[in-house]
Amino acid sequence: MHEALLYDKLDKQRVRCNLCAHHCNIAVGHRGFCQVRYNENGTLYTTAYGRTISRNIDPIEKKPLYHFYPGSKSFSIATPGCNMRCEWCQNWNISQPSCDAELNAGVAMSAQEIVAAAKATACWSIAYTYTEPTIFFEYALEIARLAKEEGIANVFVSNGYMTAAMLEMIAPYLDAANIDLKCFNGAAYRKYTSACLQPVLDNLIALHRSGIWLEVTTLIIPGINDDPEELKQLAEFIATRLSVDVPWHVSRFFPQYHLRHLPPTPPETLDMTVKIGKQAGLRYVYPGNLAGEVPTSCPACGAELIERRGFSLSRNRVTAQGCCPDCGAKLAGIGMAGA
Repeated sequence: MHEALLYDKLDKQRVRCNLCAHHCNIAVGHRGFCQVRYNENGTLYTTAYGRTISRNIDPIEKKPLYHFYPGSKSFSIATPGCNMRCEWCQNWNISQPSCDAELNAGVAMSAQEIVAAAKATACWSIAYTYTEPTIFFEYALEIARLAKEEGIANVFVSNGYMTAAMLEMIAPYLDAANIDLKCFNGAAYRKYTSACLQPVLDNLIALHRSGIWLEVTTLIIPGINDDPEELKQLAEFIATRLSVDVPWHVSRFFPQYHLRHLPPTPPETLDMTVKIGKQAGLRYVYPGNLAGEVPTSCPACGAELIERRGFSLSRNRVTAQGCCPDCGAKLAGIGMAGA
């Protein structure tokens, strides 16, 4: 075990974890909500440190990040555990460990080994993904520091449920993030994720203000978050509190985990959601988990500039200056000319 960062020692050897918005008050011999922070004799430890449950080389588009070095590869890692309980989690087998064997699963890899592996495989970034990177923060922070020294970017794929203190510590090393904004209804957030909406909104605003490249994903689930008025409010939040240049990925739901009884999202619902996003003023709205091409178009003249099928790029016409070659308009993003 590795001593945790961001916690307070209380009376009777209890500790208060200040890593995420749950702010767990943990008694001796007990774990926090995430299951990977453990109080041993009044000291808080992380059991996730250095324990990689998944290691893959992914296209950056899989995160999904469409406006951050498109076409590049990202060395993607995860450890067991999560600080939400999403009823539809697609990685529930590693994010929701149910016993000690699952909590202790994974392969030991040092931060140096992770960075060396990313470098050896010509990955432009390291993505902390699949499970929630907040819960393996100490490990991610050490890797991110070393990666930055090697010129490798760092990417969080997160539910956004960290504290301001954690975000302040990781921000100097974080280059991009995709945040899941599950819905725009506080009661639904509590019911389906065991978390609260407001900290996620606050962190989205903080991430954008910090200059970290930000994209937002919403999985559209029938009967849970597909109400047009709610989707309109969500899109308007992105447009007005973040920026019309923040890409919004609206993804199709397929039956998963505790929601196997629900039908897949009708493609027409995604079409409706894309229109709602555009009507709110968002310049880049992308449907996900659908067959077919998903292009990036110039927001000024409408020309198709980046052509994608699935996670593969077939064409990228963006100039080295990040502009449309037809009208000269600047596209939002980082490294839009691609890998």
